[in-house]
Amino acid sequence: MLSLSTVLGGCATALPTIDREAIASEAIEASTKTTLGRIAQESLPEKGLSGFRLMPLGTFSFDTRVQLAQRAEESLDVQYYHLENDETGRWLLRALRDAANRGVRVRLLIDDLYTGGQDALFLAFAANKNIQVRLFNPFCCSRQQGQTGRFLASLGDLSRVNHRMHNKLFIADGAMAVIGGRNVANEYYLRGVSENFIDLDAFVVGDVLPAMGALFDRYWNSRAVYPLEVIAKSDQSKHELLTFFEQETGPAKTPAPQPLATTDVLGYAPISDDLDAGRLGLYWGTAYVFADHPDKPFESIAGGELLETSVTYNVLEAVSLAQREVVASSPYFVPGIKGMKFLKQLRDRGVKVTVMTNSLGSTDEPIVHTGYSRYREQMLADGIELYELSTSRVKYNKRPFLFGSSLGRLHAKLFVMDRKTSFIGSMNLDPRSATVNTEFGAVIDSPEIAREIIRVIDIDRLQSAYRLRLAQSGSGIEWLGMDDDKEMVLTTEPDTSLWLRFKAWVLSPLVPEEQL
Repeated sequence: MLSLSTVLGGCATALPTIDREAIASEAIEASTKTTLGRIAQESLPEKGLSGFRLMPLGTFSFDTRVQLAQRAEESLDVQYYHLENDETGRWLLRALRDAANRGVRVRLLIDDLYTGGQDALFLAFAANKNIQVRLFNPFCCSRQQGQTGRFLASLGDLSRVNHRMHNKLFIADGAMAVIGGRNVANEYYLRGVSENFIDLDAFVVGDVLPAMGALFDRYWNSRAVYPLEVIAKSDQSKHELLTFFEQETGPAKTPAPQPLATTDVLGYAPISDDLDAGRLGLYWGTAYVFADHPDKPFESIAGGELLETSVTYNVLEAVSLAQREVVASSPYFVPGIKGMKFLKQLRDRGVKVTVMTNSLGSTDEPIVHTGYSRYREQMLADGIELYELSTSRVKYNKRPFLFGSSLGRLHAKLFVMDRKTSFIGSMNLDPRSATVNTEFGAVIDSPEIAREIIRVIDIDRLQSAYRLRLAQSGSGIEWLGMDDDKEMVLTTEPDTSLWLRFKAWVLSPLVPEEQL
């Protein structure tokens, strides 16, 4: 338990000083000397293009990461906001460790928010040869506490630790990558018992890979990142750490994922089939990737003006070019006054705007939902189409998302403009993504990818969500859905209890909108 003096005084230990030039390293460029590099090069139809395959099904998305780890020959650069100590997290760490044992250089960069109490596992992982682990914006003390305990112990440093790295990126041999919204934990890959996230990742090769490597390096060598071993300590010997890692990631504690289905919801076979055949079946187009500067959260003001280098600024620039239609999916959607003005400008130009987000019943952040709900009526009045995911309707969705009795939550961050240009990444449409955290994403010019993203969104929008409309009385909102081919009209937040609605109402004014 934290002592009163620690809570009141905040963290008493400053972060260490580091000779960053001495520990700097760079991405290893793709080469046809590696199998993955050769397959990527031979699959490229012409110079300057990037290839993509969407992965809406978590089981296929996780298997792709594992396949890349198992087949890498030179390097694995892995960057995540959340890597959980559960069956999924440990299985991936084991695959990365096995690659390191083959001589592959493994660099793992994780945000420090969710590592509370997990230093032993990550130190044991880092004790293996060819592996380096670094933390973004680490907590200096109370390392064994969870999020709340470490924040309480850092009250004197709250302005710093409030900023987090929300990026997700997995690069193998500088030749193939996985990007998107998923972190590494059971609930992102359909292994959660009580809840699972609806999300979308993309497998990527081609022209954007060098830029991805450079963006990873910019974070890896940044002043906000610290080697794990200078932040976390262990009394165990190296042998004891290695033994601990074997035990934690072995079959007794870390069972293998279930075998994959023959195809996913888009009709794709596992990526291993393509890799075994030596030829990738992808959609090709031009694309560019971008990430917030790692110093952005420490230099910008929460709720302030967008930096021109920010992911949010670049996404909105791409959205502003739409002439006919914008379709968006954002689990946390808090437009704010500026966002409302931006959306109104789109509508005034005749651009159709459709947004899919979580309902109060499906969100894992009820406070954030209140930041969105205060703008719903005005958005509907402005002609914006709103859809909210329904936890009950997800369970009866006949599409093979395999949620069973678990709670389905939307987590995909997607934009499609004029059915030809798309964004896939980690950015939510909320103030926290805009000015508090860092993000990563890709803008893709490909009608085929745009069509598939809309298809994925429509699976949930039409079968697992309610459409919102202004109440016929002229005041309030109604939720519309179909039940056995009969239209349902609800007048209260779907899938919620009176207590949840009351709690959201009470908490709503307690958190500033710029922190949502």
